[in-house]
Amino acid sequence: MPNYDDALEAYVRDLFAREDDVLTRIRSAIAERGLPQITVRPEEGRFLQFLATVSGAGLALEIGTLGGYSTTWIARGLVEGGRLISLEQEADRAEIARQHLRMAGLADRVEIRAGDAHEQLPHLAPEGPFDFIFIDAEKEGYPDYLAWSLQHLRPGGIVAGHNAFSHGAVVDESDRRPRTLALRAFNRQLAEDPRLISMVFPAGDGIAFGVKHKA
Repeated sequence: MPNYDDALEAYVRDLFAREDDVLTRIRSAIAERGLPQITVRPEEGRFLQFLATVSGAGLALEIGTLGGYSTTWIARGLVEGGRLISLEQEADRAEIARQHLRMAGLADRVEIRAGDAHEQLPHLAPEGPFDFIFIDAEKEGYPDYLAWSLQHLRPGGIVAGHNAFSHGAVVDESDRRPRTLALRAFNRQLAEDPRLISMVFPAGDGIAFGVKHKA
């Protein structure tokens, strides 16, 4: 069986997920501004755009904005007139992301809200249900974010979470760090919840996702 290695990653990225100038500039600016280098890879971003598109997302939610790179991919997958709410804990990062979304011409369809996501989510409930939800915040919070998402995701909607592999830690039984335990729990929740059809996109650090049954 062939392994997904650097050569295949480059092949997939070049053929299916080639960045345009805007995405390249955003990714470069994230590094130049000293933000953590933890944003999704281009092929992961393209997959998020795909998920938003196939879900027919008119209302999407992102938990964890960072510099707005994944936000840009998701926003490009929304239906005409669609709206994306993105939650970012750090106010300075939220402002950087807003600048990047304006540069991308997407400020009219993306609202970035600064503050702790756990505190913001209860206030978001009346704005749902959501068509697509992407989780990419602190890993210890993933199980709680997923539980909330499944309550506020419409039937036929999609929920996804980044870093499903945690750079291989999820299969290292000696790794008992809280973030690793939380990611294992998150993956198991997705795999076993009867409301979902779920799977992992095995490129990059893995995107686990589930489609909520329509009935």
